Amino acid sequence: MTHSRRGTRDQKAFRRKTRQRGPVKDLILIVCEGKQTEPNYFEAFRLTNVDVVGAGADPLTVVERAKEMDQQQHRLGKDYDQIWCVFDRDEFPAERFNNAIYATRKLNKFHAAYSNEAFELWYLLHFEYLNSGISRQDYIEKLTKHLDRRYAKNDPAMYHLLLENGDQEKAISYAQRLLRCYSQDNPSENKPSTTVHQLVQVLNQYKHRK
Repeated sequence: MTHSRRGTRDQKAFRRKTRQRGPVKDLILIVCEGKQTEPNYFEAFRLTNVDVVGAGADPLTVVERAKEMDQQQHRLGKDYDQIWCVFDRDEFPAERFNNAIYATRKLNKFHAAYSNEAFELWYLLHFEYLNSGISRQDYIEKLTKHLDRRYAKNDPAMYHLLLENGDQEKAISYAQRLLRCYSQDNPSENKPSTTVHQLVQVLNQYKHRK
């Protein structure tokens, strides 16, 4: 028997043993537009089956980067079950924002957790329902008031601050309510809106699993 065949056989046996010990968790890749704000938030879930990367790129490039990482890991024998691309509308061209979302809809296991206009919308929904577009400064002022401390964009404690001071279930409900207000044909025009709650719901399945 060759070494390569023996290695493959051992890997299959390990997978069988892993399945016998308990439910297998999906391996999830999260590629974020920002390098700190979004990665800090998702890393705070502290899930061992989730890889979080800050790409520092525009929405369409985030999707391309995610595809490249998926292909690289596949060559190493590590296949992701879910891939989430996290990005904001910001001031990026509407075409690139929309095309990034459309691309994830066409790709198997890819999803978009987008915010129009900013990721901070997801934070704010923990405290209030917002159905009109506001400036970034307004987000900062509102979050500062709700958190009872100055909001800092890259604050690594935001996940825990939101759980302690806000209501995540309310945020999910508000995000769903916003999406029902729009057609999904032109997401760049759907302001404010977010699908970050969909990724949070996926992560919560593993966060709350015994």
